[in-house]
Formats: sequence, structure tokens, C-alpha cells
Amino acid sequence: MRFDVVTLFPEVFSPFLTTGITRRAFESGQVEVHLHNPRDHALGNYRRVDDRPFGGGPGMVMMAQPLRMTLQAIEQQRGSRPKVVLFSPVGQRLDHMQVQRWAQSEGAVLVCGRYEGVDQRFVDAYVDEQISVGDYVLSGGELPAMVLLDAVARLQPHVLGDQDSHHFDSFNPALDGLLDCPHYTRPEQWQDATVPGVLISGHHVHIERWRRDQRLRLTAQHRPDLIVAARLAQRLSPQDEAVLAEMAS
Repeated sequence: MRFDVVTLFPEVFSPFLTTGITRRAFESGQVEVHLHNPRDHALGNYRRVDDRPFGGGPGMVMMAQPLRMTLQAIEQQRGSRPKVVLFSPVGQRLDHMQVQRWAQSEGAVLVCGRYEGVDQRFVDAYVDEQISVGDYVLSGGELPAMVLLDAVARLQPHVLGDQDSHHFDSFNPALDGLLDCPHYTRPEQWQDATVPGVLISGHHVHIERWRRDQRLRLTAQHRPDLIVAARLAQRLSPQDEAVLAEMAS
């Protein structure tokens, strides 16, 4: 798959693409990432990419024409018109199901807005989908683009050290959409706190039940909405419900 990132600051992606486990996806070409600066397609001596908003107000707005020219250059390179994604507060919240969809896609053009935003005429004419990573405002779309790329990359084959690792992530359908359980490692005792005995018992059935119980407890405590969703999808067993009832009593 190929992602073309439209950004005024392509240099911020260099360390992200070359460090950490997910770099395997980028270096192998499983997830191709191409960076494009709209300034390279802007007109005039100053290669201007932003201007003041009509109607007044603070800040600047990214101009439509440089973005359009950048998109046309990408289309020529790819030989087709890919989906265009803009990171924006009006977009659908990024979640695991969305990430899985993108991880199985052919990629897209990721437009990283800056300043007060992007000229709405470009959005109306060329943007196919908008994505939000949360109810807060960032300085630009670069961080959300990295979030999406990282989440997509770690779902690719042979990227993680353990091929099954992502199946046990929070929100994964393999865990019925629950949060993940607590994890422990050596030493067995640290600052007067010990590892739960069941984890060193060697009894795998008991260990899996303990982990399931912990997932239920953590999810009910921190994300009760996920418990509601699991119930609606009929993913909870009678034993699961007994654990939740015990918590509530």
C-alpha cells in the first residue's frame, strides 16, 4: 500500500519512518510513504501556500491551488486518483476498526492541514474522507498522520517481533473489543509489590481466566461504553457477566 503525505514540514517524518519496530513496514515497502511539500508547487517568488481568511479573523488559511497542484503531481506519479484524507476535527474519530480498514487498503493521500485550516473549496472538491484523532486541537495534521501510519504499519505481517502481538491489543476484536489486561515481568518482587501468583503458576487455563477477568474489570472501570458494546454484540459469556456482577455488588 502507498500513502502520500502532503505536509509543509516533511522533515518531521524522517525520525518516525526510520526508528522503532514499525520502521520494518516502511523500510520493506509494505507501507510506502512518500512526502510532498505544497511549497514545491506554489507560484511566485515566495512560493506562498497560505493567506488571510476572507471575513477577517485570526490566523492564516492554507490556499487551495498549491494543494490542488500537489494532488495532481501525486496522481501522475501513481497513475490513478487515490482517496484523499484530511485530518480535521469534523472527521470521524479514528478507532481500531478504521485502522484495520486502512491496513487492508491500497493507501491514500494524507493531507496535513496547518494554521486555521484548509480552504473549504479544496475540501469540497477533492477530500474524500476526514479523520479526527480526538477532541482537541493540534498545530497541524502531521501527528495524526503519524498516528494512522504507525497503527497501520504494526498490523502488517512480520512487523512486530511476535506475529500475534497485535491480536491482544486493546480494542481488538480478538479481545471482544475490551481493554488489555495488566502485564508483569522480572523481578517477581519489586518495591514490596509481587507479581500475581496465578501468572507464575504454570496453569494456562487459570492464567487465561485471570487475564479475561482483568480485562473485564479494567474495561468496566475505565471504558464502560465498551462493555455495553460487547453486550450488544453478545460477546460476553455467563462467567464474564458473573465477574461484572461481582464488581457491581
